Amino acid sequence: MPAGFKAGGLAAGIKASGRPDLAVIVTTTGPAAAAGVFTPNAFAAAPVRLSRAHLAATSGDARGGFGWAEAVISTSGSANAATGPAGDADQLEVGRLLSEATGVPVQRTLHLSTGVIGTRLPLERVAAGLAAIVPTLAAVDTAFEAAAEALRTTDSATKIASTSIDLPAADGQRVRVAISGMAKGVGMIHPRMATMLSVILTDAAAAPDLLWSLLRPAAARTWNQLSVDGDTSTNDTVFVLASAASGAAPVRPGTPEAVQLGAAIEAVARDLARQQAADGEGASTLITATVTGALDDAEARAVARAIVSSSLVKAAAHGRDPNWGRIAGAAGNARLADAAVLEAAGLPAADAGRRAGTPATIDPAVLRISIAGHLVFDGAAGGPVAFDRAAARIAMNAPEVVLALDLALGTGIGEAFGCDLTEAYVIENSEYTT
Repeated sequence: MPAGFKAGGLAAGIKASGRPDLAVIVTTTGPAAAAGVFTPNAFAAAPVRLSRAHLAATSGDARGGFGWAEAVISTSGSANAATGPAGDADQLEVGRLLSEATGVPVQRTLHLSTGVIGTRLPLERVAAGLAAIVPTLAAVDTAFEAAAEALRTTDSATKIASTSIDLPAADGQRVRVAISGMAKGVGMIHPRMATMLSVILTDAAAAPDLLWSLLRPAAARTWNQLSVDGDTSTNDTVFVLASAASGAAPVRPGTPEAVQLGAAIEAVARDLARQQAADGEGASTLITATVTGALDDAEARAVARAIVSSSLVKAAAHGRDPNWGRIAGAAGNARLADAAVLEAAGLPAADAGRRAGTPATIDPAVLRISIAGHLVFDGAAGGPVAFDRAAARIAMNAPEVVLALDLALGTGIGEAFGCDLTEAYVIENSEYTT
């Protein structure tokens, strides 16, 4: 738990199962700098729209990507998406209830919801839950974990990650700064400019716009490289909040300290994304696609994402079938990401607009493919390679299967994370609302 925050989670009765479903995080030292990235889905949920409006109101920046916040609330069990004006009114009431319970101004509240689309929030249960949870909020690790647990829906495990860095204080001494994150989401996972639900907290000092400039490329290189089932959610949101409670001097743009903080945020995001892929609904295997030798990193990421997104590749991984043809076919269909994702990852706006959605460059004559450490295709040597299929199947029977491609065209690198496609995924999602 980074300094400057307290948190908690409990069961408020939003979920019929009775499992924890309400999480609250508040600052203890006043407003925290905040930044967020969100789903581009046309059915973006009421909490997404309200959070963007609050960030815009507290920063004056109409894009709604950064601002100031003092409280985050998550309700699990109802997505409050596609609920029309009534759903918007419900979310506003959640903000009012949170403000009343914590003393935080409504515009400094941020909102997360997850669950079934088209269902209304049970406001009376949210109100009762807030009355119960706010007095118990604590600045300890177990409280952070409790909030992470309440974030979950179909996740089989709570997902948290943490790291720390040393930054200079105003007096020139070095101080330890914590960066910790929580996330949920193992189905309806195919992000574009966001994750499922995630909150990253740090006690570093950084301006809201700087946080946004660090979060966007981190999300583009980690959560945007994650796919469980190819569906982008209506509620995808990731927040990062910086309390400045560590005593470190403010991080300035363009400095080594900014690079260091950005790398720490990305490390936490990558860890959480890998946990989400490994826990994909019904999954038994984490699939990691690594791509080297692309013309640039954007192309490498496009190829890697195409591979982990392929249902045929996912099915082959589940069957421990080293069917390299499916990997080659997926790679050959790869297209670069949306312009917004490319720009967030570092491409100039004009280049991002020009290259968005274009095919990735692949030359089968030089491509190399390896499955779980076994070379199976080498274009420069004529294509298919004789390999020990039985040994490859044994190597694939592991918690993680690495599919490695060398495009041999440049210096671009990228990775993506997915999971196998199992009968359990179909069963779980065929009965999701019943």
